[in-house]
Amino acid sequence: MRVLLLGGTAEGRALAKALHPDVDVVSSLAGRVPDPALPVGPVRVGGFGGVDGLRRWLLEERIDAVIDATHPFAATMTAHAAEVCAELRMPHLVLARPAWDPADAIVVESDSQAAEAVDRQGFSRVFLTTGRSGTRAFTDSDAWFLIRAVTEPDSASLPRRHRLVLSRGPYSYDGEAALMREHRIDALVTKNSGGQMTRAKLDAAVALGIPVVMVARPPLPPGVTAVGSLEEAVEWVTRLN
Repeated sequence: MRVLLLGGTAEGRALAKALHPDVDVVSSLAGRVPDPALPVGPVRVGGFGGVDGLRRWLLEERIDAVIDATHPFAATMTAHAAEVCAELRMPHLVLARPAWDPADAIVVESDSQAAEAVDRQGFSRVFLTTGRSGTRAFTDSDAWFLIRAVTEPDSASLPRRHRLVLSRGPYSYDGEAALMREHRIDALVTKNSGGQMTRAKLDAAVALGIPVVMVARPPLPPGVTAVGSLEEAVEWVTRLN
């Protein structure tokens, strides 16, 4: 059986390793991150060219099943995979890491709503961890931002007052708490990415009494089969094989 694994996440890498060498897995990375962490086995990098390109690639490569282990906010890729697999009647699974419990966070639906919440609440020193594509919504804000991202955002999409830190998780509780104290952070803005690699910032914010603005996940396409663990994904493949 030949499987396309839409990856670029720790879960995708773990699944590729778990299936290797018993299953012929081709991992696909979006290519937005320079020097990405690579999974075991064959890897392709870059987009497919929309729904038509993905359909053509799946047929040309004789793919038997697709597993979507992309980031929870990679909504376009997830929607395209669901559409094409439904059309081709191809087995399709979404491996979605469990979301964080927002608890007392201010939950919003988009980056722009998060920016509105920052201004409405009067936050002045914000730890912004929504990724390189999430900074543009804050360009007109009067707040100061500590921005952490894996790759540098376009200069035109950065707030007027900011400091940029380029790094990749996992992060520790002690490190996150020290970072927030050092920069006198009074609000954390994050996406509900879930998982343990970046969970520590939430725990540190709660311990320090720092309010959290959390962007909710986009919903999965209707009708898709989704699991929340590596073990469930391996079991799904095993039943197909």
